[in-house]
Parts: sequence; structure tokens; C-alpha cells
Amino acid sequence: MDVEQCVALVTGGNRGIGEAFVKVLLEERHAAKVYVGSRDEAAAASLVAAFPGRCVAIALDVTNDIQVRAAAERCSDVNLLVNNAGLFTNQLLIGAADMGCARAEMDVNYFGPLAMTRAFAPILARNGGGGIINVLSAAAIVALPNMGGYSPSKAAARMLSTSSRAELKGQGTGVTALIVGSVDTRMAEHVQGAKEDPRYIARVGLHAIERGVDELDTDRMAIEVRAALNLDPKGLEKRLAKLLHATILSTGR
Repeated sequence: MDVEQCVALVTGGNRGIGEAFVKVLLEERHAAKVYVGSRDEAAAASLVAAFPGRCVAIALDVTNDIQVRAAAERCSDVNLLVNNAGLFTNQLLIGAADMGCARAEMDVNYFGPLAMTRAFAPILARNGGGGIINVLSAAAIVALPNMGGYSPSKAAARMLSTSSRAELKGQGTGVTALIVGSVDTRMAEHVQGAKEDPRYIARVGLHAIERGVDELDTDRMAIEVRAALNLDPKGLEKRLAKLLHATILSTGR
């Protein structure tokens, strides 16, 4: 698809990578309009003020079926959907007190994009096919034990990307999965080392959907994780297990 002059909806668009997508679309790619999906419309007020008439805030919790349906009815001109909203609870799978956090991560990170894709697929078809970008994680290609239910939920979303790509091919809708590593956002505050600018992730993601790329490693960390996985999967698993136990020893959780 051609991103120039598109009409986009970005979930979780009020901060982090989502906000970067909104700004890059409006400032650099001359989008006609961008809907900013956020659980609290007021959280996107600064974006709406910065781009009057072209940036529209909508109340959107991707786990709320009523709000998802309302978004589809209101945003009937969309031809690019960016499934960015995500949740990381920083709890272990087995060590957590219960399964509440794991269920919440699966609800937001997998069922949320699924619900949005189902709701907007007919809209994209009517508007020429368009595209869907699913913002995933390096945790989708290798299990990160210290991140609990986050890895399983992102791995499920990766499979969702593959399945929906096949189902929507006939209507001309492209689906691109972004494998994101270390990015300078609030969600990645716990990650040590260099972090990529969220705007860079947005730029390469938009280029990927335009080129029809199915899956893209967006930054150095993501590339290094995939390389390590291909070179020595068992060795990588052992190193991640050591990281988990080091985390438990240092935090007591």
C-alpha cells in the first residue's frame, strides 16, 4: 500500500511507539487523518492540539468489544490499522500469585489485535485493501522467561499475523509483523543498554507495509536475538534462564 495521504488508526497511540507512529504519519508521511486510540481520550489531547483536524482521539480499549465496535463504526475511512497497544505486567508465569497477569497480557497482546483485525477487515476491504501493522517484540520469536506471560502473548500475535495475512490476501490487505527489540519507551524502562528511537521503529514499519514485507526485525537488538536463536538456540535458552535466576536473586520475586 501507499502510506502517503492514508487514513490510519493507531491503538495505544498516546505514548511510546504508538505516539511515534502518529507523529511520523502526520509529519513525515502526510497522512490525511490519524485516529489515536487510547483508553483515555484526554491522554491524546496534546497530539490533537498539535495536528488540528488531522488527528482525532477516540476512546479505545482493545479488550472492550463495545469500544472496538464503536471505533469501527466511527472510523469507517481507515485504510491502515496499526495494532500497537500492549501490556507487560513484569510477572513470572509460574512464580506469579495467580494467572491474572498472564490472562491480561494475552487479552491485550493477542485477543486485542484479533478483535481489531476482525472489526476493521471489512472496512479495509471497502477502502481498497490497505494494510495492518502488528507491533510485536523479540519476545515473539524467543521466549524470555523473566517476562512471564508477555512472550507467549506476543508469540500468539505473531501467529495471528501469519493467519490473518493468509485470510486477507484475497481482499488485498497486507499484514506486516514488526519484531521490536529495545526501544526507548516507558514499557522498556527495565531493559539495560542502548535503546532505539521510537520514531525509527515507526519509519521502518511504514516502509515495511509499503514494500509488502511480512515480518521485519526493526532494530539491532531484534536482529541480534534472531541471529543468536538461529546460531545456537539451546545456548540462548541457557543464557536467558541464567538471566531469569539472576533477576530472581536481585529482586526476590
